[in-house]
Amino acid sequence: MADISLHYSSKAPLAGTFTAFNQIFGTWRRRARERRELANLDARTIRDLGMSPGDIQFEDGKPFWRD
Repeated sequence: MADISLHYSSKAPLAGTFTAFNQIFGTWRRRARERRELANLDARTIRDLGMSPGDIQFEDGKPFWRD
């Protein structure tokens, strides 16, 4: 009779999952940081970037998970 194990012993799939989550969380942290930085810019810098205060408010109002 064949020996069938119900437990999967390889950790490789979990390593990929943790890597994927780490990348996602890193992206979310970066977006949140960049949006905070945009919200703290002065009017002259905003104009130099070619943006309007409305553009900054729109970007700052997005949740961190939205691109």
